[in-house]
Amino acid sequence: MPRVFLPPALRSLAGGQESLEMPGSTVREILAELERRHPGVQAGLCQGDGLRPGLAVCVGGAVSTLGLLQPVGPDDEVHFLPAIGGG
Repeated sequence: MPRVFLPPALRSLAGGQESLEMPGSTVREILAELERRHPGVQAGLCQGDGLRPGLAVCVGGAVSTLGLLQPVGPDDEVHFLPAIGGG
């Protein structure tokens, strides 16, 4: 089952846990289950139909270009990280 790592600011909504195993085959499905179990987490990660501005999701060690539509494998790690910009 995929392991989801929560940003420090949202861990209190999940009982202080840094990571949780969540079922789902896309980031969106995982977030829906995370919200069902720990209300408020999804609002901290999403805005409208996508991730909050300035937030990126990494799945299986790669930054996703598909956002919530990104497929997730059963052994993947999912990390929500501040987007890194530069020039």
